[in-house]
Amino acid sequence: MSATVGSADTVDATDPVVDGAAMRDVLGHFASGVVVVTANGPSGPIGFTCQSFTSLSLDPPLVSFAPSRTSSTWPRIRDAGTFCVNILAADQQHHSAGFARSHVDKFAGVRWRPGRSGAPILEGVCAWVHCRLHSEHDGGDHTIVVGRVLELAADHARRPLLYHRGNYGFVLPRPREEVR
Repeated sequence: MSATVGSADTVDATDPVVDGAAMRDVLGHFASGVVVVTANGPSGPIGFTCQSFTSLSLDPPLVSFAPSRTSSTWPRIRDAGTFCVNILAADQQHHSAGFARSHVDKFAGVRWRPGRSGAPILEGVCAWVHCRLHSEHDGGDHTIVVGRVLELAADHARRPLLYHRGNYGFVLPRPREEVR
């Protein structure tokens, strides 16, 4: 059984109008992780906060995230060609807020080390994924970015930072008797 899907530009007059505020409220019920995407730019390290990150494919190894079309940082990371997705740990809310700001030195006071391509790996993250830009796709008011994974690592002792309904949270460890 197959289905035909209309093009992204096709609008059906019978489609209901979905209010953006309602969509944000309803989809805010989906908890997401928080990442900081970084690269080594011509003038030094660059980065931005992003919530729309996901694993996309194991073969080939691909991940995806979606920066806003208004982002001034994404075009500079695109130009670098390689980037690092830093998956923030539960105690790194300050990085989420700091890398979401514009027109400031986002790396002031931030400890990091360069990855293979020079893209910053932030100290204390629970995981990081080093990528090469694979493709970009139209995503309405966002750009859907696909990265080819080149290397990655995780600190299994660290818990991820979560974002849910406008608030930060984290995963509680399971009681010892439930750990297998």
